[in-house]
Amino acid sequence: MIVNESETSAQRTYIDHILERWQQDEDAEALVQGAQRLTRGEARLRLFRLGHALRRQGLAPGDGVGLFLANRVDSVLVQLAVHLIGCRVVFLPPEPGPGELAALVEQSGARAVVTDPVFAQRAAAAAGHSVHAPVLLSLGPCEQRCADLLALEAECPAERPDGVPAPGPDEAVTVLYTGGTLGRPKLAAHSHRLYDVLVDLAEGAPDDSRPAVFRTAEPGTDRVLAATLLTHGSGHLTALQALMTGSALVVLPEFEAGAALRVLREERITATMFVPPMLYALLDHPECEPGALPALRRIVVGGAATSPSRLQQTVEFFGPVLSQGYGQSEALGIAAFGADDLASAAVRRPELWSSCGRAISDTEIEIRGEGSTEALPAGQVGEVCVRGKSVMLGYYEDPERTAEALHDGWLRTGDLGYLDADGYLYLVDRAKDIIVTGSTSDNVYSRVLEDFLLTLPGVRNAAALGVPDAEYGEAVQIFLATAEDADIDPDKVGAAVTAELGELYTPRKTVLLDRLPTTKVGKVDKKALRAAWTSETVGATP
Repeated sequence: MIVNESETSAQRTYIDHILERWQQDEDAEALVQGAQRLTRGEARLRLFRLGHALRRQGLAPGDGVGLFLANRVDSVLVQLAVHLIGCRVVFLPPEPGPGELAALVEQSGARAVVTDPVFAQRAAAAAGHSVHAPVLLSLGPCEQRCADLLALEAECPAERPDGVPAPGPDEAVTVLYTGGTLGRPKLAAHSHRLYDVLVDLAEGAPDDSRPAVFRTAEPGTDRVLAATLLTHGSGHLTALQALMTGSALVVLPEFEAGAALRVLREERITATMFVPPMLYALLDHPECEPGALPALRRIVVGGAATSPSRLQQTVEFFGPVLSQGYGQSEALGIAAFGADDLASAAVRRPELWSSCGRAISDTEIEIRGEGSTEALPAGQVGEVCVRGKSVMLGYYEDPERTAEALHDGWLRTGDLGYLDADGYLYLVDRAKDIIVTGSTSDNVYSRVLEDFLLTLPGVRNAAALGVPDAEYGEAVQIFLATAEDADIDPDKVGAAVTAELGELYTPRKTVLLDRLPTTKVGKVDKKALRAAWTSETVGATP
């Protein structure tokens, strides 16, 4: 069969870039998940068929398509297919409850929802509450009344769908869920400019200002593991950066440290991305030891604050392979620290272990005071504000929240930090996570406290919260996940904190746990900790 791959508009998109990679060496592996292994040629033809299958559901360019998907190869292809036909991707992550999920589907205006069979019941309930009455499609057979998209795909032609207009400069092409209030979710909407950044990174950087964490000197030589959720920014960017560099993408269905180690070893993974709790679990696994993963060249860590001591442990185990990235749903790329730069710079300046790098190409960072539009001097803590191509258009169909977050193209991130004289960014807290305590209502930065706690023997993970206090408004409470054989005395922990950070940081209460709860994204779930442990009567260690 002759495959039509002519460009359908004068403007090349990131999809064109991936397809160009997939036309070269068509027998090379493109997508892998366990026994499922697709070559570049097979992936390209399946992508075209999925595009036609989606169109046959009445979808037109500009329509929203909700993706309620688990980590699997088919999920990667469906996301690409939605963009291939000019539709808007709406990521529906698994963590929202029924009411929030229904509100997300409704607010996004999704014309269709594609669900993994394991989520089908929840997807059907959410779609049923939407006045838009979206079409419900499943990646395979399921018990709900929805069409099997994979069966429909098999009946479609393996030719690229034509007639797809170029996206407009202010057209939302991807929407990511980023919290909000009950029944009123925040949906960060991005234009094609975000993907232009990824194409630039894949094609190479003219100077050191453009660190590309998955770029290689010889495109196509990497094997990249997608371990974080594909419906979140981290997994989405990991997958696309791999495909645009011609790398093989290996998808991990669920993260478990032992399973991840096996896949990293057996698939000869050269690059991956973890959020901090994933990295910590890997380092703590008994099979993880120096030299265990000789093929590994890059580990990108991001998505939450990372302990400097754990970063150093990673380098001790795997060598100078560690990169850091900083972004959020509203600005998926803000700052980065390449592995070579981090390994060499931190030797000269150990404080750089606490930095998340410098601004990526075409991005500006300023630190501003509350309510101010003026940049603070180097070294002063304030809110991180950012401007660049990776910044969202705004919150989808939410002008009020957009006006609060965006001013003259600058995004107020809600993160607190400072820049040093060389432009390195250091984060100290989320604005909402600051603990205001003490007789003079001073700030306790949870990131600073958590970093110190992770240096203590036997502490595997740590979280700090502010809990209600009659005298000071808030008091510091800490939660420690400890090693099995660790004998930790909460009083000694408190004394160590006081000695290192001062009395303001002294915890009122220390809670010892086998592990800390995490969200579906793998971050420490402080909301769950707060709900379970703020009561004085619930099993805390005094």
